[in-house]
Amino acid sequence: MMATNGREGDRDAPETLPVTSVRGVIDRSSPVPYHHQLKALLRDEIDSGRWPPGMQIPSEPELCRMLDVSRTVVRQALGALEHERLLRRRKGRGTFIAEPKIRGRLVQSLTGFHDDMTAQGRAPRTLVLHQELVPANRTVAERLGIGIGTTVVAIERVRSVDDEPIVLTTTYLPADLVPGLETIDLTDRSLYQTLADHFDLHIDRGHRSVESIAAGDEVAARLELEPSDPVLFLRSVTYLADGRAIEYYEAWHRGDRSVLEVALLRQPSEPEGTSTP
Repeated sequence: MMATNGREGDRDAPETLPVTSVRGVIDRSSPVPYHHQLKALLRDEIDSGRWPPGMQIPSEPELCRMLDVSRTVVRQALGALEHERLLRRRKGRGTFIAEPKIRGRLVQSLTGFHDDMTAQGRAPRTLVLHQELVPANRTVAERLGIGIGTTVVAIERVRSVDDEPIVLTTTYLPADLVPGLETIDLTDRSLYQTLADHFDLHIDRGHRSVESIAAGDEVAARLELEPSDPVLFLRSVTYLADGRAIEYYEAWHRGDRSVLEVALLRQPSEPEGTSTP
């Protein structure tokens, strides 16, 4: 199920900005290195909104001619902006203004992707790739606290925002807690809301872990990435109020388009006279 590449600058094939669009000039009398000056000029174009997300910027030769600087200066400036995630280079296509990252809440509230995006005023979309009953493997069984081979509902989905794939998720739920879930259409629907509406099951708490990994071939294809591009890999187990595990999922978030927010809560101080072993 290979996907066509639809990343920034590819879907609508935006035209390169005119070389006259960069405002300002390199100050030859300034002690500030040329590449720092060029970086500041280009960043001003981005921060001001004159170069909007997804727009292709002038090529390296065009920037050289426009500002009368060397290829080395241009490459240093572009490399620094790419490192700051303000630019994205596409091999054989050019350099584009990076889209703003999609925010996801990691621990401050236990919500799903659909709820997170809706709260931000975005239009989430869900493509269900697989939704079926399968026997739990060892990892799924251990996370859900059930026996190996126990029947679970497995759901694989690609979640998109503004028609761009952002996260691939594979979710497992004990089939005896959600009879018939495998037949419910989850296209563009919140799983947590479905659990509440159809089964009167309400998520109470959960545990999530996150790490940065390189995308494998399948994940890259689903998310329209290049193999080995960075992704944020999440594992999560959620529980009902009575302590039963209701959901285990694995999710691969595009590293270039995702930022996971974390809220830190200060625990109350221990009473005087107590100590930590």
